[in-house]
Amino acid sequence: MGKKMYRTSPEVKEQIIARIKNNGVSVQDAATEHGVNPKTVYSWLGAKAQGTVSILEHNKLKKENAALKQLIGDITLKLSEEQKRGS
Repeated sequence: MGKKMYRTSPEVKEQIIARIKNNGVSVQDAATEHGVNPKTVYSWLGAKAQGTVSILEHNKLKKENAALKQLIGDITLKLSEEQKRGS
């Protein structure tokens, strides 16, 4: 027998999309937690992202931005320590 088809409420769809967009939860994790096929979640994300930066791209950029901020902090700290030694 095939899988049972059921509709996901709009509220649950919005909750899943918000968790992915705002909290950086992976599509796979969100889909598994809610018992939804990841392909379905990707289609929801695609529909939401028409004409804007996709949520996946947004999350990728957020992670990259955090890594760059960390790198800047590390470099600033090293530079500060070297300046103290040189004084």
